[in-house]
Amino acid sequence: MTATAPAPFVARRKRWGTVRIASTSVLYALLIALALVYIYPFLIQVATSFKTDPDAATNPLAIVPQTFTTEAYTQLFLRSDFPTWFKNSVIVTIVVTAGRVFFNSLAGYALARLRFRGRNAVFAGLVAVMSVPTVVLLIPKFLVINTLGMYDSYAGMILPLLVDAAGVFIMKNFFESIPASVEEQARIDGAGTFRVFWSVVLPMARPALITIVILSFQGSWNELAHFIVSTQSPELTTLTKGVAQLANGQLSQGRQYPLKLAAAIIMTIPVAVMFFVFQKRIMNSSDGAVKE
Repeated sequence: MTATAPAPFVARRKRWGTVRIASTSVLYALLIALALVYIYPFLIQVATSFKTDPDAATNPLAIVPQTFTTEAYTQLFLRSDFPTWFKNSVIVTIVVTAGRVFFNSLAGYALARLRFRGRNAVFAGLVAVMSVPTVVLLIPKFLVINTLGMYDSYAGMILPLLVDAAGVFIMKNFFESIPASVEEQARIDGAGTFRVFWSVVLPMARPALITIVILSFQGSWNELAHFIVSTQSPELTTLTKGVAQLANGQLSQGRQYPLKLAAAIIMTIPVAVMFFVFQKRIMNSSDGAVKE
């Protein structure tokens, strides 16, 4: 004979199952509602970029254009300086991202592994820089760039951005999490400090490097204040600076919602692609882990 569960137990289990299903359904409904709250403005942005100006002014919240048109994108690429803005942003972003990955990792390794006088003072200064608002540094940054003769040039746009305190801080903490024993064999084989850093430690820091790549790409691509104080020539205008001017009616009169939102969408695409490609690798500390 097989034992059967008491009737009260079976009823209680069914009741708890019903409650669990109901609570799960409510949770998913809330999550879907929150997702729509965040997604809906983006859908409006995309839809408005394909509207006509009268349609955008009359039906600003509609996600289906009454008249589908690509006039905003045509005007941006064929009748404006938008391609120049895009080119400048690409050049600056690629160089700054590569520079930050290299110099931040070098500085982080030095602070994590090398013993030198004043190391703690350097790290304290690094933390202090991270706490200073960016806007406070704009005037000193302009004075330094102008004094060194780099104003209104690619050098003035790129060089001050090649190292950032937050990136050095991230790399230092990650290098300190790697056991020093992994470097001993390379040192026994005669490898110098840079060879140990480049061939042994840096490949293990791939999660932190990918994090730096994403943060550097996003930061330099979206940078505005620095480019305002470092350039004035239209030939060196970046996307952020150009779109800010566009929002003030640079290309034409009127509200021009489709034009402005089309520029914003194009500006968003590279950062979104970069994030979605590498999001699973951001600071995945299990990569390169070493067991002792």
